[in-house]
Amino acid sequence: MQREFPNSPLMAVGAVVIDKGRVLLVRRGHEPLKGKWSLPGGLLELGELIVDGVVREVEEETGLTVEAIELIELVDRVHREAERVRYHYVIADYLCRVVGGKLRARSDAEDVRWVRREEWIDGGALELDRATVRVIEVGWQRVQSPRRDMQEEK
Repeated sequence: MQREFPNSPLMAVGAVVIDKGRVLLVRRGHEPLKGKWSLPGGLLELGELIVDGVVREVEEETGLTVEAIELIELVDRVHREAERVRYHYVIADYLCRVVGGKLRARSDAEDVRWVRREEWIDGGALELDRATVRVIEVGWQRVQSPRRDMQEEK
C-alpha cells in the first residue's frame, strides 16, 4: 500500500479517548504531521473491522486498551504538494473509553499524554489543527451529556 502519493484515498481510524476529564493525544513519529500532537490512530488493515482497528491502533501507540463507543465523524485529510496529492486519508474517528493497559509511547508515537480541555481548545499550546479540535470537542460534548454511559469517566 502506497501511503505517499497514493492512487486512491486510504481508510484510517482515530480515537478520541476521554478519561477523568482529559483526552489522550500522541506526538506523531512519522509523516504526515511528524512531531505534531494528534489523536491516536492509523491505517485500517485489510479485512479488519473499523472498531477493531481503533482498538488495535490505540494499543499499538499508547499501551492502553480501549472500547470503541460510537462514531464521532468521518474526516477527510488531504495533504497536497503543489498540484499532487501527497497524502489522502479518510479517517473514522471514534469516541472511546479506557478499559485497561498502561500508558506509554509505543510504535510510531514519539510521546503520549493526557491533556485537559484548556490545552486543546482553539488549538491551544499544543497547536492542534482545527479538524482535530473539532472532533475532540464533539467527543467531549457527548461525554458531558447526561445521557452518556461514560459519565463516570469525567
